[in-house]
Order: sequence, then C-alpha cells, then structure tokens
Amino acid sequence: MSNPLSLPGSPSPPTDSDNSNIRQQFLRFHLQPETTALLPILQLSEVLNIPIGQIVPIAHMPAWIMGVYNWRGEILWIVDLGHLVELTPCYQQGVSSTYTTIVLQAAANNLKSQMLGVIVNRIEDIEWCNPDLIQSPPSSNVAHGLLPFLRGYWLKSDDDLLAVLDGEAIIAAMPKPDV
Repeated sequence: MSNPLSLPGSPSPPTDSDNSNIRQQFLRFHLQPETTALLPILQLSEVLNIPIGQIVPIAHMPAWIMGVYNWRGEILWIVDLGHLVELTPCYQQGVSSTYTTIVLQAAANNLKSQMLGVIVNRIEDIEWCNPDLIQSPPSSNVAHGLLPFLRGYWLKSDDDLLAVLDGEAIIAAMPKPDV
C-alpha cells in the first residue's frame, strides 16, 4: 500500500554527509500559530479538511475530544490535538468553517490498525529528518501537557526547534471503554 502523503516519483531520501544514516519523512504542522511540530509520515494515513458541521459531538467525553466523523464509511474519533497537549483549543484560535485534520494510524495487537483524527492549526510541509538527531527534551522547558506525546526535539539547520510527536502515544491517550 502506498502512502498517500508521498509524492509519486519523489527523489530518493537524502542521506547525511557520511551516507550512513538515512533520513525519514515527517509531516510539519502547527498546533497553534507559534507552535510547530512533526509527526512521522509512517504513522499517518491521510490529511483532510472536515467541515465543522460534520463532526458529531459525543456526550460525557473529555473536552479535547471533538466527536466522531464518518470517514470512508467508518467512525473516526476526532481530537483537538492542541487542546489535548494543553495548548490553545482550536475553537479559541479563530478556525474557519473546516478543520485541518491528520488521520493517525497505529498498529494494534490484532490485524486491524487503530485510527484517530487530530485537528491541527495548519499543515506546513514534509521534512526530511535523521531520527538519530532527535534530541531528548529538556524537562524544564517543555509544556507539561506535551510531555506524554513528545518523542523529542529536532533542531533544523536554520535554528528552528521542532517538537517531534509520537502518533501512537496520542492514540493511546483516548479513553478506554468501561468493560
């Protein structure tokens, strides 16, 4: 199965100067206008725009769960990612009539993978990053709500510090049904 975020005929992945470490693709996006983050392309299924009125709210859920959306005939839970990580919720950011949504995909113990839609402020670009260059975050400088979902930070050559998130950790944060 091809990744819908990859461009057909795209050049081979760039390597570091010593040619020993292959870089991986990450989707660069904004949680809020001044907070930029990355998610590994391998953990993503699709990026889409969802009209606000097509998300059905569900009662008695945490405030960061927006509701559910009919995605390809399946129920897709929709989460405000900025609100989940204790940043400004999307409804306070002046969102237009649609939500920019990233569909995360995580391998489950059974054959079916788990999917979750996360609303972000906006999508920016695809970045090539050597995973070996992702650094552990300094605990004193990280927002408390971001820590459970943070894989680390990547410092780009232009002094741009990007938070690298873990899609599987975001999916794992979803409330579990009472059994």
